Amino acid sequence: MLETTLVLVKPDGVQRGLVGEIISRFEKIGMKITGMKMFWVDKDFAKKHYSAHVGKSFYSGLEKNITEGPVVAMAIEGLHAVEIVRKIVGGTEPRTSPPGTIRGDYSHHSYEYCNSKGIGIKNLIHASGNIAEAKSEIKLWFKKDELHSYKTVHEIHTM
Repeated sequence: MLETTLVLVKPDGVQRGLVGEIISRFEKIGMKITGMKMFWVDKDFAKKHYSAHVGKSFYSGLEKNITEGPVVAMAIEGLHAVEIVRKIVGGTEPRTSPPGTIRGDYSHHSYEYCNSKGIGIKNLIHASGNIAEAKSEIKLWFKKDELHSYKTVHEIHTM
């Protein structure tokens, strides 16, 4: 099933210069980027993106992380994109993400420090959790005219 999902390279990923490496992980497995932009999230937008978590004990850390620098937002399309992207990204907590996942390979494993300082987990990346969330998040982050349809070289040569 062809799906589109949202992926955010969070400020810690941008600041560490990992955007290209992260993008290549998705492109190498045949995912297609249909929208991409750099965006500096403010507190109001953070509340919209993390609306399910506003008021929870860990929300202030989420907000602090996502607003501390620019974010690279991507709409990524592919077969079973939501599920596959989540597998490539790895678990939320860097210390439990296996090697071979983006978080397992690149996250700093200092999240206890972050939590003790009220900063929250620095885990480089966000990926939509399910199809409904992906649709909602893509609408929040992208206008219709910022999303593009095109054929990759693989699609052109297989038709």
